[in-house]
Amino acid sequence: QLQLVESGGGLVEPGGSLRLACAASGFTSDYYAIGWFRQVPGKEREGVSCISSSSSGANTNYADSVKGRFNISRDNAKNTVYLQMNGLKPEDTALYYCGADRRPFRRCVLSAQAQGYWGQGTQVTVSS
Repeated sequence: QLQLVESGGGLVEPGGSLRLACAASGFTSDYYAIGWFRQVPGKEREGVSCISSSSSGANTNYADSVKGRFNISRDNAKNTVYLQMNGLKPEDTALYYCGADRRPFRRCVLSAQAQGYWGQGTQVTVSS
C-alpha cells in the first residue's frame, strides 16, 4: 500500500530554517514525481516545489515565492524526499503536504490535481 508520511514541521522565528521529510513506503519514490504543497485555512492547496522521477531527469520546480530560499532533494536509499527551507517568513506558515504523481516516470508539475497520493501534513509556523 502506497503511503507518504511527512515530518519536520514546527515553530520557527522569521529568518530561521526547517527541513521537512517525506518518507515513502509501499513503492519506490524514485519512480515518481514528488511535490511539496501547502495550505492555509480558506485557501486552496498551492504548489511549493517538486522533483521529477529520476528517469525523467529529476528536474526541480519551485514556486516564485520560495525560489532561492527552499531546496528539494531526494535520498533514494532512504526512499525519502526533503524540503530544506531557509529564510523562512511569516507568510510561509501553513500545513505542508507531500504528494506523489498519479503515474510513475513523469516530470513533475506544481499542480495538486496531478497528485494521486498524499501524506497527512506537517504544520510549519513562522512567528516571533
